[in-house]
Amino acid sequence: MSQIPGEGWGKIVDKIFLKNVIMKQTELIVIGGGLAGCEAAWQAAERGVSVKLYEMRPSVMTAAHQTNYLGELVCSNSLGSSLDDRASGVLKNELRRLNSLLIKFADETAVPAGGALAVDRQAFAQVITKQVESHPRIRVIRQEITEIPEGYCIIASGPLTSDSLAKSIAQYTGHSHLYFFDAIAPIVRGDSINMDIAFKASRYGRGSEGGDYLNCPLSARQYEEFVTTLSQAECIELKPFEDQIKYGVPAGEKQFFEACLPIEILAKRGRDSLAFGPLRPTGLIDPKTNKRPYAVVQLRQDNLAGDLYNIVGFQTNLKFHEQKRVFRLIPGLEKAEFVRYGQMHRNTFIFSPGLLYDTLQYKARENLFFAGQITGVEGYVGNIATGLLAGWNAARLINNQKALIMPRTTMLGALCYYISHAAAQDFQPMKANFGLLPIQHITGTAKLGKKRRREVYAQRALDDLEHYLMSVTD
Repeated sequence: MSQIPGEGWGKIVDKIFLKNVIMKQTELIVIGGGLAGCEAAWQAAERGVSVKLYEMRPSVMTAAHQTNYLGELVCSNSLGSSLDDRASGVLKNELRRLNSLLIKFADETAVPAGGALAVDRQAFAQVITKQVESHPRIRVIRQEITEIPEGYCIIASGPLTSDSLAKSIAQYTGHSHLYFFDAIAPIVRGDSINMDIAFKASRYGRGSEGGDYLNCPLSARQYEEFVTTLSQAECIELKPFEDQIKYGVPAGEKQFFEACLPIEILAKRGRDSLAFGPLRPTGLIDPKTNKRPYAVVQLRQDNLAGDLYNIVGFQTNLKFHEQKRVFRLIPGLEKAEFVRYGQMHRNTFIFSPGLLYDTLQYKARENLFFAGQITGVEGYVGNIATGLLAGWNAARLINNQKALIMPRTTMLGALCYYISHAAAQDFQPMKANFGLLPIQHITGTAKLGKKRRREVYAQRALDDLEHYLMSVTD
């Protein structure tokens, strides 16, 4: 004879009902379908959280995006060095240990790039879109968010945050946005490159056999002509008196991100600035002359098919017809066909030191997180990394766990510490670099050479990450 449920059964039913209500209330909203937003959404969903991922494209496009794919790369197809003793390589290794979805896909869609990790940008974005949209706990909503939502939220809207959301963030935080102008480089068809002049090679023979870059050599005379013409070429006028007022920048001033300067700005800094910068010939020998060229323009494969090439370091704001005229002065590019011209756009980022903890939480509201380039972390890998941490920490808070602070001896921990602790006068977008890591925990580093010191720091980062993860319950 079956028993009639008593008071104990009623309490169980109440607990189930209450749990369902809590889960509904603690749904996570992620704003932005770029690298940080996709990684954040995935990390939270993998930890049992229901996620709404908002991406405004294609309803509202940006000045730089060209497709509707999630995780679209706009400036370059390179995720930086993969060498274990380089800062970017250390951060990638940390992300692999932390089970980053996007680094996994970057590895799977990689194209030859010497010691760097470069991807087929379309294949990379396509696989991200497919994987994120098919996750059972992620709902992708193609809609612009103009106000900061209540509840658990990660803002990963990127440097191209829409004006309406940017205004909302500025009003909410009480701080004007900082801003700088960023630029992207042109892409040319591979079959339009003159291989009677260009040659395949990587610096110092690194990378695959035969080399991973196409190199266009310049003599001293050709270099001089190119620099002179480039310095005098006509640029697109940067708009925005209204943007300067809107984002708190005095009229007449323009801010450029120093690590991504337009090629024409570099050329105006001195005759040799390009020869010691993006056109440096170090580690390259022209097989046709068996000599090191005076200068070299490098092109990096942009897709798996190998029919598109990115002109490395040639971020520019030249008018499109000027790009064709000036860049065709480069030996080997006399008949180059451009499938994308370089262009410049406004990037925005918040004053993170006054607003965020190194958990990426907003100081005045613990269930609000920021991630990606809008925080002042620069570079694709840094965006992925902060997205991972924000997604993980948001899930931990929803699951009544304490947010994680990564060890400062790790590259991810050092980046998060920088953006949350930098002095106001020094705060600029920052890529992963060894200068962010503390030095006091290793004795005798002053006696080590630069390469050996990097190796020590890299190993320490991975060791400390491993020890930290052993203490974390997820």
